[in-house]
Amino acid sequence: MHRKSAYFLFLAVLILLVIGIVMLFSTSAFARDSHGDVYFFVKRQALWLGLGLAVCTTAALVDYHFWRRTWWLWFALALFTLTLCFVPHFGMRINGSRRWVGIGSFTFQPSEIAKLAAVFFLSFWFSRYEKASHHPVYGFAIPLAIIGLLLGLIITEVDLGTTVLIGAATFLVMFVAGTSPGLLGLLSIAGVGGILLVATQMSERMGRLAAFLDPERFKQDAGLQQMQALIAWGSGGMEGLGLGNGRQKMLYLPYAHTDFIFPMIGEELGLRISLLVVFLFVLIIICGIMIALHAKDRFGLLVSCGIISLLGLQAAVNIGVTTSLLPNKGLPLPFISYGGSNLVACLFGVGVLLNIYRQGVLEPRNKKQTVLQTRMTPRI
Repeated sequence: MHRKSAYFLFLAVLILLVIGIVMLFSTSAFARDSHGDVYFFVKRQALWLGLGLAVCTTAALVDYHFWRRTWWLWFALALFTLTLCFVPHFGMRINGSRRWVGIGSFTFQPSEIAKLAAVFFLSFWFSRYEKASHHPVYGFAIPLAIIGLLLGLIITEVDLGTTVLIGAATFLVMFVAGTSPGLLGLLSIAGVGGILLVATQMSERMGRLAAFLDPERFKQDAGLQQMQALIAWGSGGMEGLGLGNGRQKMLYLPYAHTDFIFPMIGEELGLRISLLVVFLFVLIIICGIMIALHAKDRFGLLVSCGIISLLGLQAAVNIGVTTSLLPNKGLPLPFISYGGSNLVACLFGVGVLLNIYRQGVLEPRNKKQTVLQTRMTPRI
């Protein structure tokens, strides 16, 4: 399985990208902000996809230890761009949140950089201080305090979804690194309590939570998206209505081409293709775990775990939200939803995984060849 894990990973990502472009072509023509161009979002996503594939190829070729040496640069870039979200003329306020930075017609989400910066930092820290993983200061307090700098800026943007995502990925990386389970248990309890406390102070988030608990009551406002998503699932059934024949995308389901594209897959392509999407994400997680287990060093192991945690948790949250299993969080579905910065970040992570795989597979062979050549070299 390990020898073929990179091939399965690449194939799964490729299929998800194809499904994403096809569904974006089907749904985005009815979006409110398409500017009268039915191909507006498809063309923009195609540009981001080209950039993402170039970034993925570069990351697959560059030695992943480069990210260990330059983690501080990524961290500083994340802090700088997150700060720009609050600077006039750079930061963009959309739907009550300051998650975007815009320069002319170019916009991106700095939190995508923060995700990678958090993984690189944690992997660097716990590979350098491996023996101090159980220490309450070096293995718990200090790394959490540094990650807290990123989370503090992200939650101030009013982006609870990404805050929870990075926090959960941090938890998993620290668990794999060997941090005390007792401290991590306290961390999880404190994290859930903190998120709930912050949510209670925000009327919009409380509305989403109330709509999750009683969607029928709030189906005209806070629970509109999830109720329409359930209607889409029910309309599609097993076979689906056919590609392009979905009705919820016709301004009934808001953001059908972004965060709620998964119900559109169910409505138009049916339950079978929806389950195929879920299976492909499970396959990506399994392949990522295999790559992590066969990484040639601790840094590669932790980076793989961090990237797979981000991809897997984001997909799980999106699927949970769009099937009304979780409150609305506003996280896109990796590789499928419209969104350039998220697509590029996900493909970059895949490229790093492929490089870790290449070195994990080829390095043992190179060592064997070196040993064999040493034995065959005549002594003078």
